[in-house]
Amino acid sequence: MFNQIGEDLKEALKNQEKLVLSVLRMVKSALQLEKINKKDDLTDEEVLAVIKKQIKMRRDSIVEFEKFDKKEEIETLNQEIEILNRYLPEALSEEEIDKAIDDVFDTLKPSGIKDMGAIMKALQSIASQVDMSEVSKKVRKRLSNI
Repeated sequence: MFNQIGEDLKEALKNQEKLVLSVLRMVKSALQLEKINKKDDLTDEEVLAVIKKQIKMRRDSIVEFEKFDKKEEIETLNQEIEILNRYLPEALSEEEIDKAIDDVFDTLKPSGIKDMGAIMKALQSIASQVDMSEVSKKVRKRLSNI
C-alpha cells in the first residue's frame, strides 16, 4: 500500500493534479515519519491507520472552519478527504456494523459499561472498515440499556 501511494504520487505529478499531489505528499510524509518512529517497514494496517488519522485531522479542521464560515477551506478539505478515502477499504454498512456488534455481544455477554474495553477490543477486526468512534457510540448506547 505504501508503494501504491508512491506510484499514485508519480501519476499525479505527471498529470499535474495539484490537489492530489499535495495530499499524497502530506500522506507520504506522515507515513515516512511513522516508519522512522517504528524503525521498520509499515504493514498495510499501519498505513491505513495513518491515512485514517489524516482524515480525522481534516474532519476536525472542518469543524473549526465551520465556526468561522470558511466555505472555500471546507470544500478543499472535503476534496482532500475524498482523495484519502480512495485508499481505505470499502466501509461496512450500518447493518453489517450492527451485526458485528451483535456477534460480539452474543460471544462476550457483557453485563454493563465495565465491559466496554473488551467489546471494543473484539471489534478491532472491523476497524479498517469503519469509524471506530461511531462504533464506540453504538456500543456505549447498547451497554447503557443493559
